[in-house]
Amino acid sequence: MDFKDEKTLVIIKPDGVQRSLIGEIIGRLERVGLKLIGMKMIVPAEDHVRAHYSIDPEWKKKVGEKAIESYKKKGQQPPSENPEEVGDKVIDVLVNYIASGPVVVMAWQGAHSVGIVRKIVGGTEPLSSDVGTIRGDFVLDSYQMADTDQRAVRNLIHASGSVEEANQELPHWFSEEELLKYRLIQEEILYDVNLDGLLE
Repeated sequence: MDFKDEKTLVIIKPDGVQRSLIGEIIGRLERVGLKLIGMKMIVPAEDHVRAHYSIDPEWKKKVGEKAIESYKKKGQQPPSENPEEVGDKVIDVLVNYIASGPVVVMAWQGAHSVGIVRKIVGGTEPLSSDVGTIRGDFVLDSYQMADTDQRAVRNLIHASGSVEEANQELPHWFSEEELLKYRLIQEEILYDVNLDGLLE
């Protein structure tokens, strides 16, 4: 596959919509040179969100292991030692969070789009996200606050974690007809080898 054809899924979560950050988030992704090829605003059904977090059968176990480790690092007793059970609890709070209101679901295309978006968005926990990232600049939430309140971390955005993940997630949120194929003038600057045609 050509680098410039790589695609990724980005979802502006309910907190991002409610804080009027849609334009800011889209602007940051556009400015780096990515192309928006699909977008819709919906209130997702709980079943649809739950299915999203079940696309990768290993994800629940991994997130459960990570949560157990996090509890222990803080000197707290995890709700269970079984990663699958803890993973189910994590998914429950994520479903409640994502399905709580309108979200903006987007498909972006461009060279290294998955990695570029992850870099711009920042780490999952806003507290430890770098300054200059979306989460680092616009959110003050932390795992500690979320655990105390027994809720999901409010971190504005979902972004696919790998090319494989993006390839599985995109068809879950978009039909093929909803993803547009078109050319942007800026692609001549970003991808043309010799920059032919700049001078008249």
